[in-house]
Amino acid sequence: MKPSPRRTRLLLAASAAALFAFAAPVRADEAAAKKWIDAEFQPSTLSKDEQLKEMEWFIKAAEPYKGMEINVVSETITTHEYEAKTLAKAFSEITGIKLTHDLIQEGDVVEKIQTQMQSGKNIYDAWVNDSDLIGTHFRYKQAVPLTDWMAGEGKDVTSPTLDLKDFIGLSFTTAPDGKLYQLPDQQFANLYWFRYDWFTNPDIKAKFKAKYGYELGVPLNWSAYEDIAEFFTNDVKEIDGVKIYGNMDYGKKDPSLGWRFTDAWLSMAGNGDRGLPNGKPVDEWGIRMEGCRPTGSTVERGGDTNGPAAVYSIVKYIEWLKKYTPPQALGMTFSEAGPVPAQGTIAQQMFWYTAFTADMVKPGLPVMNADGTPKWRMAPSPKGAYWKDGMKLGYQDVGSWTLLKSTPLERRKAAWLYAQFVTSKSVSLKKSMVGLTFIRESDIWSPAMTERAPKLGGLVEFYRSPARVQWSPTGSNVPDYPKLAQLWWQNIGDASSGAKTPQAAMDALAEAQESVMARLEKSGVQGECGPKLNEKHPMQYWVDLAKKEGNLAPQPKLANEKPQGETIDYDTLIKSWPATPPQK
Repeated sequence: MKPSPRRTRLLLAASAAALFAFAAPVRADEAAAKKWIDAEFQPSTLSKDEQLKEMEWFIKAAEPYKGMEINVVSETITTHEYEAKTLAKAFSEITGIKLTHDLIQEGDVVEKIQTQMQSGKNIYDAWVNDSDLIGTHFRYKQAVPLTDWMAGEGKDVTSPTLDLKDFIGLSFTTAPDGKLYQLPDQQFANLYWFRYDWFTNPDIKAKFKAKYGYELGVPLNWSAYEDIAEFFTNDVKEIDGVKIYGNMDYGKKDPSLGWRFTDAWLSMAGNGDRGLPNGKPVDEWGIRMEGCRPTGSTVERGGDTNGPAAVYSIVKYIEWLKKYTPPQALGMTFSEAGPVPAQGTIAQQMFWYTAFTADMVKPGLPVMNADGTPKWRMAPSPKGAYWKDGMKLGYQDVGSWTLLKSTPLERRKAAWLYAQFVTSKSVSLKKSMVGLTFIRESDIWSPAMTERAPKLGGLVEFYRSPARVQWSPTGSNVPDYPKLAQLWWQNIGDASSGAKTPQAAMDALAEAQESVMARLEKSGVQGECGPKLNEKHPMQYWVDLAKKEGNLAPQPKLANEKPQGETIDYDTLIKSWPATPPQK
């Protein structure tokens, strides 16, 4: 059962190396640590003396495992390529543990981790596995709760300088039982992307104001996004003799269409309830959870997968895809659509992953200035008509280190050392500079990042902003991510192809999710936190209950789903965010 091949997605994954295994010669000593600190682990938020002290701990902790051959795996993105090709070699030389870091497609990572969970046979000693599986790991009890591990069996191999409080994504990898199950290794968000040079052009700005009565700027709501898409596609039409478009997306019925929606598209529209990192009791997948038990997906069982907000999100996606996007986009997959904005013909994109940043800032691109600054910027995503304060606003990918109980203890300990090594303060800032996927507050606020910020189009400013917390991964309401995720592309693909109406497609999706949950409930395999479906009632019953309890979902259909467009000047927005790091 293969879920969406999610970040095959990152153009970066255009790497033909579906598998890169590094086997380093083993040489563990302080001299090796000094060599790597001087030659590679710069910049760092630690001094070189502090780095050496941290490395000395790794050398000592690794002594019982010298000579062991340890295998770990992750999906193929720039950050993990750096780990596999550079940091694995450094770890092997410094600790004497022979570390092999494999790179494979994300769908294969999920398939293999499922195989190990089901068979009990050790395939890898540690996994960089999306935190989207937090609900899966928490319920199946095959993953090691790291909170218990660090205080118990893994205490002797847990670094005193790990500094968990410095990680920005721990709320995403903590289950309803309050325990940490995964350690973040890389993070990136899906944000709004736009051509800053076009949006600040006085001529273009004047024409937009004359037509719509408000300023061209970063859209704060979907109404403004739609107006801007219409304006650039049908009013501006061409820039420098080249046809331009006001939106970019993709529509092929393909597995990559699934995460396009599970990665929080519905929440951007206003689906689900208030709550961070995920809505309670109804999350952005439209799944209701009471206590720790998923209880429904359809509006008849108190869910919101086929509610008005969810349907509105699909209607707008299809409308914008057909009206304001290059015609070929309807037949594109994620990987085919990804490079298009960098070609210089797109005015804005609602759903754009910050992991594209490294490829979007390459010299010589049509979207780059000669001085190395970008012609584009990224900003918080606009909100749909159903969105309310206190709701999540988008998706954040958090690839996280995961240990399985089926891995022999000594192998697990050695692999845990590597997981901490590649997330340690000694190497994390340099890794962030390479992959631009931040995990530590100290790296985000470092002087080196401040210096680089003007060339990254708003990435650093976003991660320093209070808005950051409104972007989060799939949460614990989803009881079995692999089984449920694959339902999305099949059903929403019927809507994008025109085979079904958006309402019919979402009805089918909601029913399909409940079918899976019913099977899990019947099997009892997930214990006291497994699904227990509610009885069906008319939607109004749940609307009334939500009002009574101070919740939102499911929201009744709005009389007006296109309120007045609102925008904000990008430079004003950036200046409104704090310029100093939070106090610990």
